[in-house]
Amino acid sequence: MQEDNRLESPIDMKRPLVIRALRRSSIRKKIAEYLFEISPSCSYTSEIAYNVRTTPTNVIGAIRGMNLRYREEESLLSLDIVEEKSGGKNIRLYGLTPYGKEIVENVIDKK
Repeated sequence: MQEDNRLESPIDMKRPLVIRALRRSSIRKKIAEYLFEISPSCSYTSEIAYNVRTTPTNVIGAIRGMNLRYREEESLLSLDIVEEKSGGKNIRLYGLTPYGKEIVENVIDKK
């Protein structure tokens, strides 16, 4: 019997942490699902907050991390689910990465 000697990529190794982070925070999950719906477009903080029915502060915390409430290592940016793009002077837009799309598809399928 032949063994599979492939090494897991860093992203594959991160998958259990990503799933755990999305299960622990409904806001993270809602943000990822909203960005999946509008993909390949990007959105800004207050628009995301309006569509997932939360505050812009919660959106920033879920995307970037914020002290103890939203740990930075479990933020959507740190988990490579969301990417930040510059939309001009002091405007940050957020969109789903290809890895993020794959994760959200798997999470939606398991509902």
